[in-house]
Amino acid sequence: MGLTIGIFDSGVGGLTVVRELKRLMPRQPVVYFGDTARTPYGTKGPDTIVSYARENAEFLLEMGARVIVIACHSAASVATDTLRATLDVPVFEVVTPSVQQAVRLTKNRRIGLMGTRATVSSGIYPRLIGREDPEIRVFGQPCPLLVPLVEEGWLRCRETRMIIRRYLRPLKMQQVDTLVLGCTHYPLLKDIISKKAGRRVKIVDPSAQVAEDVCLHLAQNGYGKTTGSQDEDRYFVSDIAPATAGIVRTFLGREVELLVP
Repeated sequence: MGLTIGIFDSGVGGLTVVRELKRLMPRQPVVYFGDTARTPYGTKGPDTIVSYARENAEFLLEMGARVIVIACHSAASVATDTLRATLDVPVFEVVTPSVQQAVRLTKNRRIGLMGTRATVSSGIYPRLIGREDPEIRVFGQPCPLLVPLVEEGWLRCRETRMIIRRYLRPLKMQQVDTLVLGCTHYPLLKDIISKKAGRRVKIVDPSAQVAEDVCLHLAQNGYGKTTGSQDEDRYFVSDIAPATAGIVRTFLGREVELLVP
């Protein structure tokens, strides 16, 4: 078995990161933890989110992970520094690569952010983007209804399209030319969001960006040719609801065994 990548999220949204990692490194073992019993994180306070993130990371380390990926924007926004200061393994998160990609893509220096309330209110995107280019303006839009819609499987419903259009309206009025999907659930809605945002708006998918960063890190450290199989992957959730298996199948495109620690 090769080096194991540990990924955690507040729920199953982080499986979009798993999907991208497996696309780039199909034989790299992964262990995933979705904190479905305590989701969503986006409505909770920073101290609570940091506490949850530490517990999640420690569990993944116990399961053999030697790289940690914070696949939750709410956790990445407030817990990254704590985990990097306390863990002895590389810690990746979904915010920084998204910031870098958004800064590269924008032409008019007006970037939109769709995210949970915790991610938007943390101010981490304007802060990090401002370090890259102080002239860039970031317009945040909390989208609290999108995660429940994704987890209900309402990916192509008329109601979902209407809500996305409503959330995008303020961002379109600000004439953003780049839009960050600031939640790992949102890539499943990327086609609708892209269509409603308009052809001129470039979409930044954090799941794809962080997967590329992890892939590069592993290649640089001699893990680019790991031999393994999907049978070595393990998927944990803190609670299994009746709809969980179907949601996971939607994210990964296949059936997997879900384990409760």
